Amino acid sequence: MDVYTDGSCLGNPGPGGWGVILRDGQDLFDRDRELSGGEQDTTNNRMEMTAAIVALETIDGPRSIRLHTDSKYVMDGIQQWMPNWKRNGWRTANRKPVKNLDLWQRLDAAVNGHVVKWFWVKGHSGHPENERADALAIAAAESIQRQGF
Repeated sequence: MDVYTDGSCLGNPGPGGWGVILRDGQDLFDRDRELSGGEQDTTNNRMEMTAAIVALETIDGPRSIRLHTDSKYVMDGIQQWMPNWKRNGWRTANRKPVKNLDLWQRLDAAVNGHVVKWFWVKGHSGHPENERADALAIAAAESIQRQGF
């Protein structure tokens, strides 16, 4: 299964959105499933993380997943930083609390049960699925902004 995620924020912090494309080649009709949502007062990093979390939480497990993101923050966090944070009681190498701890812990739980391979995609470079996930995220952020609550 391939998953494409992106997050967006109109201001940082500000209204934000996330977008997800789920592509399961085992589906009889081989259709993509698209998800999106957002928050009124958030950051780009939180929306990038939320996209990956919601995608993984949506997939019934266990599954082999190729997750594509344009967020170095998510990629480095899950692959490099998280093992040390967990070993250090969710503290950084400088002994400071991990930022966005609630989402890192949720992502850690969402990965559990799946075999996830992480792929970095250069954002805004014409990658069709990344562009679509970005469009979903922006539309969600704009909708949240219009709602104004």
